[in-house]
Amino acid sequence: MAVKQKILLVQDDDALAEVLGEQLALHDEFDLSRAETAAAALAQAGNGFDLILLDVGLPDQDGRETCKIMRKNKITTPIIMLTGATSEADTVLGLDAGANDYVTKPFKFGILLARMRAQLRSHEQAETAELQIGDYLFRPSLKILEPQDGAAKIRLTEKETNILKFLYRAAGEAVARDTLLHEIWGYNAQVSTHTLETHIYRLRRKIETDPSEAKLLLTLDGGYALARA
Repeated sequence: MAVKQKILLVQDDDALAEVLGEQLALHDEFDLSRAETAAAALAQAGNGFDLILLDVGLPDQDGRETCKIMRKNKITTPIIMLTGATSEADTVLGLDAGANDYVTKPFKFGILLARMRAQLRSHEQAETAELQIGDYLFRPSLKILEPQDGAAKIRLTEKETNILKFLYRAAGEAVARDTLLHEIWGYNAQVSTHTLETHIYRLRRKIETDPSEAKLLLTLDGGYALARA
């Protein structure tokens, strides 16, 4: 089973949050979390979300200001703002705050879903996408890990990049070897678990201080996981 996309819904309207939760639950690709205030959203925003749905009308702060703070805090996660305002000026303010897209209420769920998927695809392919993995900044599109201590960048192969992307999406949960094989190599009868183990071994040699005592790329429950932040 593919790892779900982690969505943070920042919304204080219980009725709308419930409807969105029910609609997203019909699609196996999403794992929804909710924050009801700007303060809660700012506390959670760095927890590896793939997309943030951010309402403008929050009880403790204008959502656009929250968006600005997230961007100042180096949160590169795509942000779609939700608002009841329909003016062009309001849309411009939201985009200027750092939002990737702006959806006005009331909206059809199908439209929001299409916008969400478009932003998720775009972010994954963007050269600017940066993911935090241990003491590294992971840039999937460039296939590099950048140590935050200023040391030399680590070049990754395509398979190594895909392994890290998939494990990152699992958010610290163990991913079975068979699942990784199917996701990274497809249903190829010529590929065995030995192939995966060889790639994990090489990856550990690149990223672990002591590959024999892995602290970042862990073996857990018959599979692999990235250490939780």
